[in-house]
Amino acid sequence: MAIRDDKNFIDDKAVALPDDSGENTFAGGGLIDFVKERYSRSKQARRYDEERWLRAYRNYRGIYGPDMKFTETEKSRVFIKVTKTKVLAAYGQIIDVLFSGNKFPLSVDPTPQPIGVAEHVHIDVAEEQKKTAGQPASPSFEPGKALPPGTRISDLLGSMKNAFKGLNVKEGAGKLPTQITFSPAQVSARKMDKKIRDQLDESRATTHLRSTAFECALFGTGVMKGPFAIDKEYPRWEEGKYKPIMKTMPKAEHVSVWNSYVDPDANNIEESSYFIERHKLSKTKLLELKRRPMFRKSVIDALIQDGPNYVKEYWEDDLSDYEPNMGVERWEVLEYWGAVDIQLLKDNEIDIPKEFEDSVELQANIWFSGGKIIRLVLNPFKPARIPYYVVPYELNPYSMFGVGVAENMDDTQTLMNGFMRLAVDNAILSGNLVFEIDETNLVPGQDMNVYPGKVFRRQGGAPGQALFGTSFPNVAQSNLQLFDKARVLADESTGMPSFAHGQTGISGVGRTSSGISMLMNAASINIKTVIKNMDDYLLRPMGEAFFSFNMQFDPDPEIVGDLEVNARGTESLMANEVRSQRLLQFLQVVQNPVLAPFAKLPYIVKEIAKSMDLDPELVSNDMEEAAKQAILLQRMQPPAAPAMPGAAPGGEQPLPVSDTSGGGGGNIGVGSAPVPGEQGFSAAPPQQRPPMQ
Repeated sequence: MAIRDDKNFIDDKAVALPDDSGENTFAGGGLIDFVKERYSRSKQARRYDEERWLRAYRNYRGIYGPDMKFTETEKSRVFIKVTKTKVLAAYGQIIDVLFSGNKFPLSVDPTPQPIGVAEHVHIDVAEEQKKTAGQPASPSFEPGKALPPGTRISDLLGSMKNAFKGLNVKEGAGKLPTQITFSPAQVSARKMDKKIRDQLDESRATTHLRSTAFECALFGTGVMKGPFAIDKEYPRWEEGKYKPIMKTMPKAEHVSVWNSYVDPDANNIEESSYFIERHKLSKTKLLELKRRPMFRKSVIDALIQDGPNYVKEYWEDDLSDYEPNMGVERWEVLEYWGAVDIQLLKDNEIDIPKEFEDSVELQANIWFSGGKIIRLVLNPFKPARIPYYVVPYELNPYSMFGVGVAENMDDTQTLMNGFMRLAVDNAILSGNLVFEIDETNLVPGQDMNVYPGKVFRRQGGAPGQALFGTSFPNVAQSNLQLFDKARVLADESTGMPSFAHGQTGISGVGRTSSGISMLMNAASINIKTVIKNMDDYLLRPMGEAFFSFNMQFDPDPEIVGDLEVNARGTESLMANEVRSQRLLQFLQVVQNPVLAPFAKLPYIVKEIAKSMDLDPELVSNDMEEAAKQAILLQRMQPPAAPAMPGAAPGGEQPLPVSDTSGGGGGNIGVGSAPVPGEQGFSAAPPQQRPPMQ
């Protein structure tokens, strides 16, 4: 039996098609036709994009397409896979930038003017010290007293939650040196940031983001979806019995561009009126849908009983390298998110809420397969949104699908293959001789094969040579020069120079370390645009969706105020070493007491930790914790010792007894007398000493 440890991630007011028997089991004829019509429209509109993706995939794999025809004289059919190198280099740079901080590139921060919570509050340490004057630092701690065995640090510091209990907290930032300022809005943002980051780590969002980044570099478009509530199983054994813990949590996952069917009239997902995802599910995966909310279990059982209904698309054989078709034991399931006419929903016995009765259309989520609706629910998200994110590698302003590395170098890849085939064929031809034989001068019936030591028998006839060898000129070097030129054009068309993925033999400015650094910085300009697209089209909207998901289905009363989600992919473009040096230099500048009040030291400390690849949450305190620590340290300090008799005016204390040098604290006349034999020793010899009186 599994133990549940979940949250109510399902809206109790969700409106869905009921799961019952009878006529409703197979309801949805008109609604299915509506979704099929949109699916067919998207399928036809993206046909040209599919051809682009197929060419990109073949160039990446090094496979000639069916449109490539070789002549009988072409012996070499070599394919130079430069496209693969370029795609992997672009993918590697994207991943290196996104995960340079060893975490998902998202953060939650308070808005410049937070609403519903104070931006800054402060406490005065001097006032608190006056209140606690003469009181012991802790009931269980006295200066000079030995601690009993087993004493914990919490016994000395007390509960951190009650550290501000009884303190006079005032709104606004502190202006005096004794006033400590912290930000409740920042604390609220950090709690939400930690919550979202934990959910992303639990759902392995980094793995899905890597898959999206790869398809983005190869095909020009990457797709992700989420968040959706799923049940995650944590292994657990108790007394030899397996009792897992089931936890409901939001999840984001990668969607292949081949299974994404978008609104052909939209240029981005915000303008799209619908999105359809095509699933290829096994029987096991289909049965798992029965455990998810709002799915019609009786319809799924009937669907399984009917048998597999998956039909291959034409491009699937290309992606599988034309493997033998042994039959596909899968079910094709279409998942629709988008607008639906309200009349169609009423025809399928969906109870429309009163606040939406005057609407013309509503956002809905529909799953169907084999003419049967297995899930129909009104869009539960508030505000209603399509939970898919389409990010282009290179923005195409007139299409939702972008342009990738492979497509940018499609022509140059063709040129490189052609010039290399010419070079190889010419090298083979010029490395051999073409023989011309006068058979009238030779004995008939001889073998005409040529090999070392071959003897041709000659018969009588006109004098002269019977065997002639002809060699062809070697122009392979000219073809290789054209190949190199095409490779340079590939660097230009992709913005991914060869030295960025390991080319050796760089001359000129790239011969020195500073020169190669300049070249790498120039080469990163193209990646900056890609990372910016990642931030704008994927990371920020998905982070906002996670924020809305948690506020709607799992609200935390301690998270108040208006917060904003920021994508941090672009920030990682600056090298950590350079960023760390700049932060340290700025920190030295603000050491000046005049400039110190103008610096946000907590932010500087956290950014220094990030630039050193350290977790700022582990190595630094936030404003609230810093204020608590400052108060606790002030309380634990022993009271100042009373002035000793004979103290100098102005409160100066006399020298401690431990000063036995005799120098009075100065540096004159301090030291020991020289010993015999040491330079400076002036004692007379024993025989010259005067007699003792």
